[in-house]
Amino acid sequence: MNHRWARRSSRYRGVGRSLDKLVGMEIWINPRCSKCRTALTELDAAGVEYTVRRYLEDTPTVAELEQVLERLGLEPWDITRTDEQVAKDLGMKDWPREAGERARWIAAMAEHPVLIQRPIITADDGHAVVARTPEALKSVLPQGA
Repeated sequence: MNHRWARRSSRYRGVGRSLDKLVGMEIWINPRCSKCRTALTELDAAGVEYTVRRYLEDTPTVAELEQVLERLGLEPWDITRTDEQVAKDLGMKDWPREAGERARWIAAMAEHPVLIQRPIITADDGHAVVARTPEALKSVLPQGA
């Protein structure tokens, strides 16, 4: 296996943000998600080194979500799982999808990480994908992998 399990929370001493410098690719996963497990299998088969982030336990900050959205080239509502119960409780399907509401959407995802679509892979070259399709996953793999 070519992955490193990284925990960014200060609760886990000895492992932190400096690990990002060791591995350029990171995948945000929920281990119970079949698409996440498939993505991990494909990354391993391609021989890619990557860091795994269990984002439900190691919740992304607002700043991290903003950075990932920029790398994805998407808006927060594009990666929000609006069918999750917490989204229904918050009435998110009715929230405006406009620039002035971005902070509200991002704050909700930071507070309730189950709302974040998965798996998200940030690649060495700076781009990122929501790797739910084989095509999206292949876009972050090295040529010929």
